[in-house]
Amino acid sequence: MASKSRRSKMQWYRMDLHLHTPGSNDYQEPDISYVDILLHAEMRGLDIIAFTDHNTIAGYRAMMDEIEQLEYLENLKRIQPDEQRTLAEYRRLLDKILVLPGFEFTATFGFHILGIFSPDTSVRQIEHILLSLNIPPETLDEGSSIVGASADVLSAYRMINFEGGIAIAAHANSSHGVAMRGFDFGGQTKIAYTQDPNLHALEVTDLEKHGRRTTARFFDGTKPEYPRRMRCIQGSDAHRLKVDPRNQKSLGIGDRVTEIQLPECTFEAIRQVFQSNDFARTRPYRSSRDPYDHVQSAREEGASIVQTFHEGMTRRGGRLYAVIADVCALANTNGGTIYVGVSGKPKDAPVGIQNISESVDTLREEIEHKITPPLEVEIDAMETLGKPIIRLQVSRGDDPPYAIDDNKIYVRDEAETNLAVRDEIVQLVVQNLSQLQTQQIDQTTDGGDDKRATADHPQVSASGIEPPRTGVEIIGTEQRKGLKYHVMRDLRNGSVVKNVTRKSARRLWHYAITERESNPVQPNKVEWQGEIGLWKRYKRGGVVRYDLVQREDGSLRVYFGVTDDGMHGPWAAFLTEDDAAD
Repeated sequence: MASKSRRSKMQWYRMDLHLHTPGSNDYQEPDISYVDILLHAEMRGLDIIAFTDHNTIAGYRAMMDEIEQLEYLENLKRIQPDEQRTLAEYRRLLDKILVLPGFEFTATFGFHILGIFSPDTSVRQIEHILLSLNIPPETLDEGSSIVGASADVLSAYRMINFEGGIAIAAHANSSHGVAMRGFDFGGQTKIAYTQDPNLHALEVTDLEKHGRRTTARFFDGTKPEYPRRMRCIQGSDAHRLKVDPRNQKSLGIGDRVTEIQLPECTFEAIRQVFQSNDFARTRPYRSSRDPYDHVQSAREEGASIVQTFHEGMTRRGGRLYAVIADVCALANTNGGTIYVGVSGKPKDAPVGIQNISESVDTLREEIEHKITPPLEVEIDAMETLGKPIIRLQVSRGDDPPYAIDDNKIYVRDEAETNLAVRDEIVQLVVQNLSQLQTQQIDQTTDGGDDKRATADHPQVSASGIEPPRTGVEIIGTEQRKGLKYHVMRDLRNGSVVKNVTRKSARRLWHYAITERESNPVQPNKVEWQGEIGLWKRYKRGGVVRYDLVQREDGSLRVYFGVTDDGMHGPWAAFLTEDDAAD
């Protein structure tokens, strides 16, 4: 059967990668034909779909068997007119729509994982994958979401990826999803299930929503315990052709669509996007009258530890150097994205870049000549509100520390770029030396324990409550020749920096030192919740921050400048409703 025609020009395609067929035993319209499914996909304007029946490839196999039988009759010249029309319709539709084989696998604890494969992958090979994931042979064709003791989530990710497929956590934020709310499993397990390198994307049900509580915002790379930014897509999970009028949550084909930007409409091109860090190449589908603006969406989120904005890049005034400093800082921290030609204030009109090609060349030359060791940075052009801008995508470097002019080492501290101090440089060197060993550590976990390694978050109190995961803590002070030297702990990564004075301190450190000296905590004015409390809530740089207190062995630990990303567990009680995070 002919595959979808290839197109060489980069363009947007509409895809729904989560469709059930009569091959699932809970399909709501079992008498629907596979031609009917393709016709409805065409009517909804879809370019790419995937058949993902429960723990089976039976639906896709049934369609291919029907086509094979019709072609056999055609070759024998025994095909009937109605059969010839059906075959012609199959050929027309499959030339227009790329149909991918796949399944929705039920892993241990009932989590659902999508495995999507190339049309060149045989049905038998996909069935072998399901058998390897402990789907019983006698239930392989049932299409049931209940299969007993199957393989675990991480094994499913690993096998799907190893076999050349795309692994997607199905409806991750909802029922049977690996990031759903209210499911009682350990924090380390949830981290592993959503950050595993073999997982390509999270399918979510709130991709069109805005605010800090959305799933995409939670997994944008700013959370200390979730540093890998995850691609979030949406799919219909259709068990029928059209939405059920009696139950609006039972969607039909194409009721939740993702657009993907491809040079050609092939599985290989799709998988390449899912393996990349270019998150602007997938977006929720919207009509042409209301297109999705990736840059404007980023501006609405604002500057963070993983993204930053520059209106210009002129040498005069140090603007170009500021961009290169951000490149260095992101490579030394979590990686991230830099937008040039637009401010971080979403209401400001974008300035734009006049000569894109020349500016890109300048940036490449500056990065090549100024940053050591060599660093690969993806640079391209985008458009926002009718203005062309430049985007730099920086991966977390694998050979830190990175330096400008051999001796200026920058790091990202929340939404700011700063020169690294001595102890931070030591941490980067240690990170580089231990990276090979870290890669060899098995990321699997049995769950149940929500405490991370003491290197990341030391000194858990006797109450068992971890400190917040952003902000700073002053853990020691000594006076030498009339000058106070402080020891600071970065709560995001647990690193300790010594010999910090008020004069040498960066902004958040300076704030913490000043507050401790001029506005010490008064326990009787703290808003207590058991052993933890809120001392102060304030806004800096448009971001709400919290100064928090924790009682421990008769003394107080004070955490300054905590953002909502760091307010986990019991600390979330102090969040305002507008700033509460998932």
